[in-house]
Amino acid sequence: MQSFVFPAVLTPQPEGGFVVRFPDMPEAITQGENVSDALSEASDCLEEAFANRIAMGLPVPNPSPVGKGCYPVLLPAQMAAKAALYTAVGQAGINKMELARRLRCDEKEVRRLLDPRHPSKLWRIEAALAAVGQRLVIGVEAAV
Repeated sequence: MQSFVFPAVLTPQPEGGFVVRFPDMPEAITQGENVSDALSEASDCLEEAFANRIAMGLPVPNPSPVGKGCYPVLLPAQMAAKAALYTAVGQAGINKMELARRLRCDEKEVRRLLDPRHPSKLWRIEAALAAVGQRLVIGVEAAV
């Protein structure tokens, strides 16, 4: 099962605040005034990094375990669902036309499903994942 919880390293800065880096996404760097602010910014930063990778057709990484000294940062749910579909389509070795054929829809709809900026309906992402032999699993846990 693919997870979208990534370890983040917060580095205190001499002038105050924290710089946030992701070992699995070296291009994702942000900062915050305090730990809470830094982690909020980290989630946005991670989402932007994923959107960029998907838009550029680059692979998206699996997260490393959240080790000592790291903070878990969740990829927002909509982007996680889109990243899961993007990954599943790549693993299935099919193109957008083939996915559209399997879903019995127009290729434009598939392009929107794979567009990280388009607000797709969750049930449609689930259907697309099913068309490539995957299913979306959602979990809930207590906030830290």
